[in-house]
Amino acid sequence: MENSLHILLADENAEPERVAELTGYLREELLDLDVDDVTALPGGEVPPGARAVEVAAIGALLVSLGSSANALNQVMTVIRSWLGRHHETHPSLHLQMGDDVLEVSEATDDQVTEAFRLFVERHAPAGAQP
Repeated sequence: MENSLHILLADENAEPERVAELTGYLREELLDLDVDDVTALPGGEVPPGARAVEVAAIGALLVSLGSSANALNQVMTVIRSWLGRHHETHPSLHLQMGDDVLEVSEATDDQVTEAFRLFVERHAPAGAQP
């Protein structure tokens, strides 16, 4: 699903209930955007190709971006803001769109901003502004 973004949130220092709560907050923020849907995925299994990490809890979301050319940029902006508000807990993110994977764990704000910008750029429709 090229027009879907899979988000995996992991925090090895948090209880499963806390990760579920954080994932729910992120989902609520994403639902306010111009996207078709944001689905909480059950099980929270590490997707194929993900780095093997020891985690206490995993939350997963599937964002159906729809046809808006700007939806991915909006989603990434919300995720970046959400991550900035939760930097004290150091959640790790695994973002996947098609075969493209972006993993963020222990990065500076500038590194995260640049990685997100490049990710959006790679998926922007031809001629669209990321």
